[in-house]
Amino acid sequence: MESAVYGGAVLGGGGGGWIEEGLQIGRLALELGQPELRTIDEFADNDTLVTVSLVGAPGAKDKYLKPIHYSKALDMLAGLLGKPISAIHTNENGAGTTVNGWLQSVITGIPLVDFACNGRAHPTGTMGALNLTEVEDYVSHQTAIGGKGDNYLEFSVSGSLGKAASMIRKASVEAGGLVAVARNPVTAAYAKQNGAPGAISQAIEVGRALLGAKGEAAIEAVVAKLGGRIVAAGEVTDFQIETTGGFDVGTVQIDGLEMTFWNEYMTLEKDGERFATFPDLIMTLDAKTARPVVTAALEKGQQLAVIVVPKEKLLLSTTMRNKKLMLPVEDIIKKPVLDYLF
Repeated sequence: MESAVYGGAVLGGGGGGWIEEGLQIGRLALELGQPELRTIDEFADNDTLVTVSLVGAPGAKDKYLKPIHYSKALDMLAGLLGKPISAIHTNENGAGTTVNGWLQSVITGIPLVDFACNGRAHPTGTMGALNLTEVEDYVSHQTAIGGKGDNYLEFSVSGSLGKAASMIRKASVEAGGLVAVARNPVTAAYAKQNGAPGAISQAIEVGRALLGAKGEAAIEAVVAKLGGRIVAAGEVTDFQIETTGGFDVGTVQIDGLEMTFWNEYMTLEKDGERFATFPDLIMTLDAKTARPVVTAALEKGQQLAVIVVPKEKLLLSTTMRNKKLMLPVEDIIKKPVLDYLF
């Protein structure tokens, strides 16, 4: 479980939740039972798979989630569908997201799949929606729960994928910043064609590499496992972050490198020259301890190593090749992206 969380943190690329929260949920799942990770090939082509995820801004100060929220969102979706759910899986890899579904699986008995909608973290709901935006007349069913007191919210929506994802994002803001979500039923055959089978296993392998060594050796072990490289190590000299519309958006400078992020790192440049562009994996780790550092935890003065893994080495969804879904990145970070990808 710890390997899944730490490996997920690396594959989160600056987003994907907090290590502490991933460990907390993972430990709770293991205290309640023994989740079993099944391969997607163990399911029939027409079995119904459902995504479970967290939606919102990890840095939001008023966020509030409890284990019951995770399972209740799934119960609400099963009721909305009117049929049993064959298996559940996470939307993406990340410190908090790689273990999405472990708790729900233990509580409900619904099997867990070694699969993610995308093998790395991504900012928008549609990027983690298995390219269903391209399926004509697809109706997205989504449920969300989170918050406490006046912020507590139970929310279900059915409609076009874009509208449903937008409403869930707004619900996360109303609930204090973060909600547990169950969404987008698909067949196992469709999932296999459009998602990332084996994504959880990859996170575990990366985590084992990271935890199996110390300091710089651990960072080198991670890039060796993923086929990436260390591009810099130095001090955070400038850092800007703003939480807006449910996202953490900003820039950071390390050793002359400038990185933009939209929850996850989006671009890496030096003196105007582009070295990496999302969905390439860009990630920061503590230069001394090798602990992954997400964008919401950045501070001036930190000593960080920056690693890059080319997108060809990652397990990615077909959404990462969808030009329409990549276009919003340019609007948010105010830098060209499409010219580097297509």
